[in-house]
Amino acid sequence: MATDPQGDDETDALPEPEAGSGPRRGRRRVSRTRVALLVAAGLIVVLLGGLIATIAVIQNRISANIDWIEDPFEGLTDRPSAGAEAGEGATEEPVGAAVNILMLGSDSRISAGDPSQWSYGAQRTDAIMLVHIAGDRQSAQVMSIPRDSWVPIPGHGENKINAAFSFGGPALLIQTVEDLTGVHIDHFAVADFESFAVLTDELGGVEIDLPNGLDNAGVTLAPGTHTLTGEQALAYARQRYDLPGGDFDRVARQQNWMRAMVSQAFRTDVLADPMQLTSLLDAVSSSLSVDEGFTVATMRDLALSLRDLRPGSMDYLTVPVEGTGRSPDGQQSIVVLDQARFDALMDAVATDALSQYLAEHPDDVTILGSAVN
Repeated sequence: MATDPQGDDETDALPEPEAGSGPRRGRRRVSRTRVALLVAAGLIVVLLGGLIATIAVIQNRISANIDWIEDPFEGLTDRPSAGAEAGEGATEEPVGAAVNILMLGSDSRISAGDPSQWSYGAQRTDAIMLVHIAGDRQSAQVMSIPRDSWVPIPGHGENKINAAFSFGGPALLIQTVEDLTGVHIDHFAVADFESFAVLTDELGGVEIDLPNGLDNAGVTLAPGTHTLTGEQALAYARQRYDLPGGDFDRVARQQNWMRAMVSQAFRTDVLADPMQLTSLLDAVSSSLSVDEGFTVATMRDLALSLRDLRPGSMDYLTVPVEGTGRSPDGQQSIVVLDQARFDALMDAVATDALSQYLAEHPDDVTILGSAVN
């Protein structure tokens, strides 16, 4: 019950009952206090119940929106060891374990969760990113692997890395990346850039500096800083030709767009607005395919563990490359990895020492700067 400034109970401060009135006035005062407490308790129960129900509805909606990919890790061989092992039957990432997510992006929706939508040789990915979340949850890195990187693909000889998805879907791409990097992949996700456009609009646009302006896909903007709509951001990220660095600049633009979305989400404090967050999650999940082990509960727990992470603690980089070249038959333009520096970078990922490595070797990788062509 409520107390007065001296800490005495409210009933102790009641006046003496008037003659003949008996104790009823005191009882009425106590009764009203109890009623008020009961009403407050009832409201709390109702509100908590509503919140729990809302969370359940959101989770159910997200789960229904996502395309679930039948375990792409089943059958993989000679896998790198994980940073830490979860207890048997665990549904969330083990405390202290780094998490590595292989994320693909495409200009068109890849229904990787529906075998009837996938056919041999039909799909190649436009963006391949390895997302590393540190075990202490204080930093994260998004590493782009150029889609034309010339690498060994199990059972298919050497080819562009994005051909692995075309040849064997998610499982073969995961196997290819694990063999190439020595990094254990925990989860796999596919999203299309159209969904990034929807997400951008849900955030109210994203702020991006255009030092040379923008003229692509019917979108023309003068040089300067602009708040881009989803359609404008899509035109920005899709441009490849007429850029000084060609596809490398396109990769940087994709990363810059992601960085802008993360910054905008924190700037508007969308995570604290249940209605906006629900709308945002609905938009994201509607165009997402993930491995069936990356459950909504796992995503929720991972998100909660990242509550102290801020945009300034995230790095966006491209893995070390020597440059471009031609395939052995001369038929394809390829990207040649700088194998020594690439291996050193991936060793840092595998041992969860990436932040320290980047601080000590800033010139060995291409880290996204503030200015992007």
